[in-house]
Amino acid sequence: MRVIVQRVKSASVSVAGTVVGKCENGLLLLVGFSNSDTGAEITPLINKILNIRIFDDENGKMNLSIQDVKGSILSISQFTLYANCKNGRRPSFTEACKYEIAERYYATFVNELLKSGLKVENGVFGAMMEIKADLVGPTTITLDSNEII
Repeated sequence: MRVIVQRVKSASVSVAGTVVGKCENGLLLLVGFSNSDTGAEITPLINKILNIRIFDDENGKMNLSIQDVKGSILSISQFTLYANCKNGRRPSFTEACKYEIAERYYATFVNELLKSGLKVENGVFGAMMEIKADLVGPTTITLDSNEII
């Protein structure tokens, strides 16, 4: 499982021209699952996301978590995080989790995030989405379950 965590002033996701999710003063999460994931990766990554200190404290030092600042989260499913570009010019996605399994894992991921009590919105799984983000920093962190668990 991979999650790209981006600190944002604001972010939104649209499907067919209609905004379906947004957040402010929070995190934009791009979430992907590999074909070797079991679902056990979800809770440890959520704990990391909720507690990673990438928001500024009163001294301007990154020392606060999304929970500390009571920010919001926009989560987007992103199978392309498992693109393999080693051969040729066209990415291969054979490392990405199968659609039906990834859809179930992603629903679990969002439901677990909601338990934090923070405002959490998301895109539409499997849809062509347009994402707009006003990044802060920019602060972008890649979390990979192979490196955390």
